[in-house]
Amino acid sequence: MKKILILCVVLIIMMVPVGCQQMADPEVEYSDGDEGPVDNGEIKEVPGPEPEYADTIVLATTTSTYDSGLLNEIIPVFESRHGIEVDILSMGTGQAIEVGKRGDCDIILVHARDLEDKFVEEGYGTERRDVMYNDFVFLGPAGDPAEIKGSADLEEALQVMVEHMESAGVVFTSRGDNSGTHVKEESLWSYANVEAEEQEWYTSLGQGMGDTLITTNEMAGYTLTDRGTFLSMMDNLPNLEIVFEGDELLANPYGIIPVNPAKHPGVNYEEAMLLVDFFISEEAQEMIGEFGKDTFGQPLFFPDA
Repeated sequence: MKKILILCVVLIIMMVPVGCQQMADPEVEYSDGDEGPVDNGEIKEVPGPEPEYADTIVLATTTSTYDSGLLNEIIPVFESRHGIEVDILSMGTGQAIEVGKRGDCDIILVHARDLEDKFVEEGYGTERRDVMYNDFVFLGPAGDPAEIKGSADLEEALQVMVEHMESAGVVFTSRGDNSGTHVKEESLWSYANVEAEEQEWYTSLGQGMGDTLITTNEMAGYTLTDRGTFLSMMDNLPNLEIVFEGDELLANPYGIIPVNPAKHPGVNYEEAMLLVDFFISEEAQEMIGEFGKDTFGQPLFFPDA
C-alpha cells in the first residue's frame, strides 16, 4: 500500500509542470511583478478608444475673412483633415463677439483687439491666439481730388479729407455696424479730434464691408476698409482708389478665440481647439501668406501665429 501511495505522489508532482506549461502563453513573457504581460521586456499597452468629435462646429467671423475668399481656401482643408464641417457665420466683429457671448457659436475669428481681450477677460473665451494681420486703408474718389496722398501723417490726411468733404459735398460712408472696421474708424476720428457722426457728410450704413464698398463706389465718396477686402473687390470699384495708407495706427491684427465651455457647457470646445491648432499650424500659416499673390501680386493677409 505504501508503494502505491508513493507512486501516486510522484505522478502528481510530475504532472504539475506540464499543466502550468499548457496554461502559459508561449509567445508572451511574464514579469516577476504585478505589471502583467511584457513583450521583449516592455509592458504591453492596451490602446484606448479613438476620440469622438462632433460632426459640425460653428465659426463666427468678420466679413473680411469671408468676403476676401480666404476661408474658402483654408476651411475645406481642415474639414477634410478632421471630418468636421465648419458652419461659417459672417458678420461684423462686434456681432460675432455677441454671438460668442451667447454661446451660439463654438469659436470666433475677429479683428478688434480691445474687444477680443475683454471677451477673454470676462470669461467668454478661454484664450486668444494671433492668426494673421493686414492693414486698414482709406479709400477716396479716383484721381485723389483732395490730394490726400501727399499728407505727412494720418491726422493731416483726415483733416484734408474733412475739408474736401465739407467744401465739395463729398460723403464719408461708415459701416456703422460695430464691426472691427467700424471700431477702428471711430478710434481714428477720435485721434484726429473729429466728431464725425455729427457732420452732414457722414453716412452710417449699418452694412458689411462688401456692401459698404459698393455704396461708396456708387457715391464716389470716402471710406475705411481693410486692404484684403479692397483688393479682392478692386475690379468692381472703378471710382475708388487708396488715398492714404501705411500709418502704424492702421494695423489690423486678427485673433481666434474658442468659446469657454465653463460659460456654455454645450459648445464643442475640443473641436474648436482643433480649428485653433490648424489656423496656427505651419500648413495654414503658409496658405495665409500665399493667398492672393497669384491674383493681386501681394498677399491679402500676413501670417502672425
